[in-house]
Amino acid sequence: MTDEQCMRRALELAKQAAARGEVPVGAVLVKDGEIIAEGQNRRETGKNALCHAELEAISGGCKALSGWRLWQCTLYVTLEPCPMCAGAILNARIPRLVYGAKDAKAGSCGSVVDLYALPYNHHPQVEQGLLEAECAEVLRQFFRDLRRHRKAEKTNTD
Repeated sequence: MTDEQCMRRALELAKQAAARGEVPVGAVLVKDGEIIAEGQNRRETGKNALCHAELEAISGGCKALSGWRLWQCTLYVTLEPCPMCAGAILNARIPRLVYGAKDAKAGSCGSVVDLYALPYNHHPQVEQGLLEAECAEVLRQFFRDLRRHRKAEKTNTD
């Protein structure tokens, strides 16, 4: 699979998350050109702050490969990882991260902070902006719809 095909699958997962009322973030973990694990946000449905798309994909990859070191994998994610997910990428020894949209509020690969610029023992190669406009639009549309829905609810209760 190409980088674009992998990110398009991550976008499909993000859209599935949005349909369930989750912030639309999708992630796929790839080894040797094949997707070995996927993830999507499930914080609302799981009632768990740890249910991020990246963590689901990393957990699935660890199970698929029977180990915690994912040194042969690439992680594709539609949104720049937060500090928790960036840390998990470090700890899993993922050598390459590809993400779509920047996250000006929590992005930890350069937007708010660059966690990978710190002197850790592992530094993944980071590639940003793959299908950035499409990834960002899925998020914009989700939050636009959410604001519209909340406004309508408020109007109906007044």
